Amino acid sequence: MTTLAPARFQHRSLVEYAALLAVLALVAASLAATAPAPGKLGSGIARLFAPSGLLTQMFPPDFTRIVPIGWKLLETLQMAVAGCFLGLILALPFAILATDRLSPHPLVRHAARALIALFRTVPDLVWAIIFIIIVGLGPAAGVMAIMVDKIGFAGRFFAEAMEETDPGPQDALRAIGASRLGIIGSAVIPACLPSFTATSLFALEKSVRGSAALGLVGAGGIGVDLKVAFDLFNYDEALAIILMMLALVIAVEQGSGWIRRKLI
Repeated sequence: MTTLAPARFQHRSLVEYAALLAVLALVAASLAATAPAPGKLGSGIARLFAPSGLLTQMFPPDFTRIVPIGWKLLETLQMAVAGCFLGLILALPFAILATDRLSPHPLVRHAARALIALFRTVPDLVWAIIFIIIVGLGPAAGVMAIMVDKIGFAGRFFAEAMEETDPGPQDALRAIGASRLGIIGSAVIPACLPSFTATSLFALEKSVRGSAALGLVGAGGIGVDLKVAFDLFNYDEALAIILMMLALVIAVEQGSGWIRRKLI
């Protein structure tokens, strides 16, 4: 009795083989052009562990400025929460306009998808620089950068979740004359609520990690202190900041995981 091979092992066309070879060639060329040479990598690791290397200068971490660093960490958390909240609120209407069955017009759908793609494509550090030019240095620029980044991040997943919902309840409500907002509020959002919750919690975790880096360009938060510590060669203080950032990220991840288990 003959058995068919799995689809991934069946015969492929010449075009598919050519595409696979092109991808492999791209990977090989990328490694050759950008990956560190083994000799340089080995010497760099040796310098890292040398008696006067970076790791030696980092240990033990210096927690003498733990109070001001703690306040900066609080500012970082506040930036992440505020920016994530605003971004999630604004991501929902963008996602509705980008959904096939809910968008009022194809042009509106394409425009919404293009904006979501733009917000998601441009790095948050670039958004931070743009908003620093608009509102000046400080956490306000960081909040706006996180907000725009989360519109792109959550807008895509919100739209995909709404497109994957069962159209039956929506068609039933539409047949009895329900308005577009009524269909969204009564059928779409309740069905997507678990997915929305998971995406929102992941967005919060991503915001906390990203907000720490926004201070490197002057957008507030702990990143400013971290940059100053490295600029002044205070590597022991830099390690203390990194460890406190790690503790904050782990705490947020554990908290969001607990919420996810309770709600989903």
